[in-house]
Amino acid sequence: MTGGAVPDPFAGHPDWALDPPRSIVPTPANMSGQLRGRRVLIGLPGHGWRADLRADQKVVQGSRTYVPVMVESEWYRAEAEQTEVFAPLVPIERVWVEEFGIAGSFPGDQGVKARLVSLDEPPRKEPVAALDAGTITGRRVVELMDDGSERRDLRAVTELHTNDVGDICARVAAELDWYRWAWSGKAPKTLEIPVHLLWVE
Repeated sequence: MTGGAVPDPFAGHPDWALDPPRSIVPTPANMSGQLRGRRVLIGLPGHGWRADLRADQKVVQGSRTYVPVMVESEWYRAEAEQTEVFAPLVPIERVWVEEFGIAGSFPGDQGVKARLVSLDEPPRKEPVAALDAGTITGRRVVELMDDGSERRDLRAVTELHTNDVGDICARVAAELDWYRWAWSGKAPKTLEIPVHLLWVE
């Protein structure tokens, strides 16, 4: 589109008054403070990135600094059951921490050019309204509270559906309970979230 007005991304959602959640902005781990429990990505510029990981505190060996990194499910299990898990040491220059950007931003044009990224660092992740996100079961989601705050560390456990009173919603679980479901078989407690308050990270 050229020369015209930028389309309003909320035009299809006129009742949505709250700003979207903050975006996720990967930041080099050597620019962050405490790393224990933080969500991280690892990888190489020009090669690719691996997500859904958690970090432990930095480790110095000789002149090199490393970050112990583990799969997120293992981190949750270790924390819940107070057990030790294997965490390979990744050079700190190959680790990025998920930080939060500014609330209220929203991508406009979703064409191919708008989706192109640099391979020099992991891409920024903008939240997507659950209504526009396609399949959501198992994905990281954010609930917007009435006061504009955010509840994170949630996973969707259903797709969008109509509840008993006709509202469109999805059910979500705390991420710890989501992962515990896999290792223990115990179904998580879930919470019903109206679609206009639910975003995919």
